[in-house]
Amino acid sequence: MGSRTLRLLHTSDWHLGRTLHDAPLLEDQAWVLARLLEALKETRPDALVIAGDVYDRAVPAAEAVELLDDVLNRVAALGIPIIAIAGNHDSPERLSFGSRLLEASGVHLRGALDRVAEPIAVAGKGLVYALPFIDPEVVRGLTGDEALRGHAAATERMVAGARAHAAAGGAGGLPTVLVGHAFVQGATETPDSERPISVGMAGSVPAGTLAGFDYVALGHLHAPQEVAPGVRYSGSLLKYSFAEAGHRKSALLVEVARGAAPRVESLPLGQKRDVVRLSGTVAQLLADPAHERHRGDLVEATLDDTGYVLEARSRLQARFPYVLNVLRASLSPGGEGSYSSRVAGAGGNDRLLFEAFLTTVAGAPPSEAEAACFAAALDEVSRTERGG
Repeated sequence: MGSRTLRLLHTSDWHLGRTLHDAPLLEDQAWVLARLLEALKETRPDALVIAGDVYDRAVPAAEAVELLDDVLNRVAALGIPIIAIAGNHDSPERLSFGSRLLEASGVHLRGALDRVAEPIAVAGKGLVYALPFIDPEVVRGLTGDEALRGHAAATERMVAGARAHAAAGGAGGLPTVLVGHAFVQGATETPDSERPISVGMAGSVPAGTLAGFDYVALGHLHAPQEVAPGVRYSGSLLKYSFAEAGHRKSALLVEVARGAAPRVESLPLGQKRDVVRLSGTVAQLLADPAHERHRGDLVEATLDDTGYVLEARSRLQARFPYVLNVLRASLSPGGEGSYSSRVAGAGGNDRLLFEAFLTTVAGAPPSEAEAACFAAALDEVSRTERGG
């Protein structure tokens, strides 16, 4: 594709310091980042792009900071420039601390919004415009426009300067890339692994708002996907919720040329421990040989057992040490046959409420002996309340 091709390794949503059901994932993150370093050595891209949510919290744990420091040093030692922006999980100020000094080493950390129209030149190969996560209130303060409302309008205002710079010949015939962190309309949302930016579509951005660049490298949503031609989410490096169990995680090797469709290759990096959902009775989960490959994985188990199930998690941990969540198939969240519908049908009657509870938890209504025991307990409570 010629000398005016910009090759990027596009990643996002590292979420360093993340936990899954209180289980630390830092070792898993160190493992996958070691694989990422190997991919960088093999592919030798012109730059590594991290499209936001480098950390999982605005105030990251010391161990997460140490891991990032180690990775940045090792990538810089390869002579590969790094371009990272702040996502909605990051503190812009903390992420970009010392950024102007680090730029001399090819490490470009952009947290604030005041440099969006100031591109990062990549070795004569292309220009990268960095668009950290947009907070409309910050944009109002930056522009002085108190009438500006919403993510779409704020994003358009910030992108306009970068688009104008590229369109006015600022790119000098080189390919242009926008790196952003947003929820773009048309994308598939992953709500239980990514905290929503706002209610409904108020926090979303039309894909056309990001037009005017040869490639748009996005972060924020954890499922890899293309939402418009040349506008793509890399997805997170790891599975960060059980809702992501079916995802195929990777980094993207992208070749960008001026005025041409980007060429994208997925580079699977794997996981030290997979995130899986298993279902069946306790006995089936413990005996089925097909589940042996999940012995070391992070497991959510949904039980099909009826009746009481005692110490289900500890029993399952004999085979799956990392069972992090155990659910009952009968405990459906709503609708006909659910606990909420049974409670509503009980009409406040104590006996019917007891039947609804036991049917949901045990998978069967109370026996005659259980019903009699409950009735005797109710009578005792009633006598106590009457003072007799």
